[in-house]
Amino acid sequence: MPYFFHEKDSLLHLQSKAVSYVLKIYPSGLIGNVYWGPRLSEPQDLSSLICLRDLRNPEDPAPVDYENREDILYQEYPSGGVSDFRPPAFRVVNPDGSVISNLRYHSHRAEPGKPALPGLPALWCSRQEEADTLRIRLEDALTGLSLELFYTIFTDTGALVRSARFFNNGPEPCFLTRAFSLSLDLPPGEFDSIHLAGSWARERHIVRQPLKGGALLVESSRGISSHQENPFIALAEPSAGEEKGLVYGFNLVYSGSFSALAARDQFGSTRVLLGLNPECFSWKLEAGEHFQTPEGVMVFSREGLGGLSRTFHRLYRNNLIRGQDRERPILINNWEATYFNFTADKILDIAREAAALGIELFVLDDGWFGRRDKDNSSLGDWVEDPRKLPGGLKDLAVKIRETGLQFGLWFEPEMVSPDSRLYREHPDWCLHVKGRHRTEIRNQLVLDLTRAEVREAIIRMVSAILQEVPISYVKWDMNRPLTETGSPALPPDRQRETGHRYVLGVYDMMERLVSAFPRVLFEGCAGGGGRFDPGILYYMPQIWTSDNSDAVERLKIQYATSLVYPLSSMGAHVSAVPNHQCGRIAPLETRGSVAMSGIFGYELDITALSPEEKETLRRQIGFYKERRRLIQTGDLYRLKSPFIDSRNDGNETGWIIVSPGKDQALAFYARTLAVPNPGLAVLNLAGLDRGFTYRVTGKTSYTASGEVLMQAGIRLPSWWGDFQSCLWALQKI
Repeated sequence: MPYFFHEKDSLLHLQSKAVSYVLKIYPSGLIGNVYWGPRLSEPQDLSSLICLRDLRNPEDPAPVDYENREDILYQEYPSGGVSDFRPPAFRVVNPDGSVISNLRYHSHRAEPGKPALPGLPALWCSRQEEADTLRIRLEDALTGLSLELFYTIFTDTGALVRSARFFNNGPEPCFLTRAFSLSLDLPPGEFDSIHLAGSWARERHIVRQPLKGGALLVESSRGISSHQENPFIALAEPSAGEEKGLVYGFNLVYSGSFSALAARDQFGSTRVLLGLNPECFSWKLEAGEHFQTPEGVMVFSREGLGGLSRTFHRLYRNNLIRGQDRERPILINNWEATYFNFTADKILDIAREAAALGIELFVLDDGWFGRRDKDNSSLGDWVEDPRKLPGGLKDLAVKIRETGLQFGLWFEPEMVSPDSRLYREHPDWCLHVKGRHRTEIRNQLVLDLTRAEVREAIIRMVSAILQEVPISYVKWDMNRPLTETGSPALPPDRQRETGHRYVLGVYDMMERLVSAFPRVLFEGCAGGGGRFDPGILYYMPQIWTSDNSDAVERLKIQYATSLVYPLSSMGAHVSAVPNHQCGRIAPLETRGSVAMSGIFGYELDITALSPEEKETLRRQIGFYKERRRLIQTGDLYRLKSPFIDSRNDGNETGWIIVSPGKDQALAFYARTLAVPNPGLAVLNLAGLDRGFTYRVTGKTSYTASGEVLMQAGIRLPSWWGDFQSCLWALQKI
C-alpha cells in the first residue's frame, strides 16, 4: 500500500503513481500539511519538509513557542477560538456555551480501498488496489468530542478525497455550527483564483483573478449548488495555462448550500476551505451521535488547467458516476417544440419523424400530468392528464416504442403547486416556518423532504408510473431554490439542520429510485444547470447543462463546465432558431457541432423542418453514432477559449477529444463573429501521438502526422458570416 509512516519525524506520507501528500503530527498533537505535489519516492529522509516560519526577534534571544502559536503553523483541520486567527475548519458550541476545541492527535490507521459514506454520495473503487485510505483520529480530552479525518488517494490519478466525521463522546449535547469537508494551508506563493460563476442561462462562466490579501469567498445559500456559483475553486500560478503550470483544484461532492474560501494570511500563505455553508447550517450532536461531512475532492496538476480537467474527468468517469459504461442514446425532447400545448397525436408525429432520422429516445417533458396547461398547477399530482393523453401514458409509451424509439419522461419530484390535490390534502408538507409567508417561485413550493412520510408518498407515485409504463429515461427537474427553510417536523434547536436534511432527503429518494429501476437512465436538471455538481452525478450520470441551448452561449457554458466535469455528464441539444432564450440565429451545422461535444440530442419541432434540414440532422446523427464512444470516454484538450482575457479575444473556440489509445480524435473549432479579410489561420491540435499518421476528414480530407498536426496545426477554412464551426475526424492509419 502506498502509505508510509516516518515515526522519527512523525510524518504520514500518502503516495500515488504521480502525487505525494505528506502530513506532520506536531508534538502538541496538531496535524499539519507539509507537502502536496509531484510524487516523492520512498524510502528517503523527508525531515527537510518540516519548515516553520522564523519569527525570532533578533533583539530577543528567547525561542519562539511555535506549538502555541497556531497562526504560524500550516494546519490540516484548524479549530476556532484559539491562537489561530485565520478562518477555522470547524466550530463547536460546547455544553458550557464556549466555542473552544482542542482536538489533538490520538491515532491513525491505513486501509486499502475506500469506505462508502452512508446517506451521502461518495467516490468509490471497484478494486481495493485502486485507492488507499488513511484515517486520523483526534480527541478533545475536556469535552469528549472526537474527530476522524478521512484521506483517500487514488493510485492512478493521484486525486485526494477528504472528509471529516465528528463524534460526541461526552455526556451532554453540543452543536456543530461549522463543519468543512477539507482545509489546506499552502505555503507562500502568488496565485490566481479560478471559479465558475453565472446565472440561469449563463451558468458556469470562468472567473480568473489574482488572489491578493484578504479572502475570496465563493458560496451558495440557495439550498442548491446553484446557477450562480459552482462548488469548485482552483488556485493556479499566474503563468499557468492549459497545458503548463501548477494548479490546485477543489470540488465538493454535495448538492446544497456550500462555501469555498481562499484566504491569504499575513505571511503570504493561503488557506483553502471547502464544505457546507456555515451561514445555512447547524447540527445538534446528542451524546453518542456522530456527524459526517460530504466529501471534498483535491486534484494537483503541473500540466496546467488541462491536466487538472483530465484528472477530474477520469476520476469522475471511473470512480463517481455509476453506469458510466452505458452508451447514451441520442434523444429528442418535445419541450421547445410544444411547451405545455401538445396532444398525443402531435407527440407521435414528432416521434415517428425522429425514428426515421435515426434518433433513439423520445422524452416527454413538462405538461403530461394533472391539469398542467401552464406552470401554475399540478406539481405533486403525478397522474396523466386524460385530455392530452386519452389512452394514458402507457398507451403513448407503447406506441412510441413501436416506432423503434425508447420512451422517457419528465418529473419534478421535489416540488408542489399550491394548486394541486397534494397541497390541498397536505398543506404542511412544504418547507415553511409557521406564521411566515410562503414564497412561491415559478408558482411552486418546495416539498419538505426532511420528512420520511413526504418522501414515501412521492416515491410511491413515481414508482407506480415507472413500474407500469415502459420508461427508459427520466429527466429529474428542480426549478427553484429553497426559501423559508424550516420544517414543523423538527424541534426549535434543530431548525438550522433543515437545509442539510433536505439534501439528505433528496439523496435518499434518488438512491432508492435509481436502485429500484437500474435499467432507467436518470438525467439531473435544476432549471437547467442549477445543480450541476458531483453529488448529483453519483446518482445520475448526466445533467442538463443549461436551459440555454443557443450554440454560441453554449460555447462558454460547455467549455467552462469541462474545467471540472466530463463531456459524458453534459446534456447538449440542438434547438430551433431564432433561439428561444436569446433570439440568435445560428446555422444548423454549428448548432449540431456544439451539441456533439456532450450527450447529444434535439429539442425542436422536427416535423416543421425542410427536407434539406432533415438531411442535415440525419448526417449529424450518423456522425455522432460513429464517434459516440470517443466523445463519452475520450480525453479533452481545450485549444482556444471563448472567454476574453489576456490570452484570448474570445472570438474563437476550439477543443479536441482524443481516445485513450490516441488512435482516434475529434477536433472542434468555432468562430463567433466574421472577420473581414482574414489571413491564413491554423488550429494547433493537442493530445495526439507524435509518431502516428492520421487521416483527417473535415471540409477536405488528407493525411498528416500527429507531430505536424500539433506543431504546424490544421488549416482553418475561410467562412462567410457569423457563428461558423467545423469538425474534423481523425483516424490513425
